Amino acid sequence: MKSFITALQFLTRIHIKNQTDLTAEDFGRSTKFFPLVGLILGTIYMLAAWCLIAVFGWANLVTTLLIILPILLTGGLMLDGFMDTVDGVFSGRERERVLEIMKDSRVGSFGVIALACLLLVNWTALRDVKLVLIMTVLFIMPIIGRMAMVMAIAFFPYARKEGMGKIFADMADRKTVMLAVFTTLAAVIPWGQAAIAALIAGLAFAWCTAKWLNSKLGGLTGDTYGAIETLTETVVLLVFWLTSWIPGGLHILWR
Repeated sequence: MKSFITALQFLTRIHIKNQTDLTAEDFGRSTKFFPLVGLILGTIYMLAAWCLIAVFGWANLVTTLLIILPILLTGGLMLDGFMDTVDGVFSGRERERVLEIMKDSRVGSFGVIALACLLLVNWTALRDVKLVLIMTVLFIMPIIGRMAMVMAIAFFPYARKEGMGKIFADMADRKTVMLAVFTTLAAVIPWGQAAIAALIAGLAFAWCTAKWLNSKLGGLTGDTYGAIETLTETVVLLVFWLTSWIPGGLHILWR
């Protein structure tokens, strides 16, 4: 329970109790509960969507609120990592300088532009997803995204000698991965073929992205974990967009 609460309070703004005695190991052990935290977030997103749509219908404002809600509940933690990663990786500098840029708390122009583009893509894709699939995609996006984080943490080296992300990487063992996989499969598979296709596409994308970042940086960092999670959620959303509006979209994914 302590590890779960640690994961919940680290990844979200949901506060249950004060944890003043946490150690590095406590944070490391919490990794296996990341998809479970995603499940809780997905449930909140789904219920919020149900309430908003019941009152206002599938209006533009509802779509905007559903895009803002994850930012409010997570404090923009993953988006911050995404912006820092874009600032560093696309700076065109050497590896050490890239890592310095990513560590800088200031946000550069690349990061701001990338975030604006990402939110625009997410808004448009969510707006175009068929109403019958809205609850499904909102529920599974944070689960698959956080499973992608666990995969990146467990299977790729850490780029720095020290840092918050290294704590998670050092303690991500086989048990961590197995529990995260079980939680993800149990939560996603019951939602049907589109959800399974989104899971496969999302994790395949996350693996390729992690491998590419690893080749650029000689490992991953906490910022890249956030970038991978954020982009994986967008990929999941795009899969549902594809199944919604392209004739035979689901058939294309399964070919």
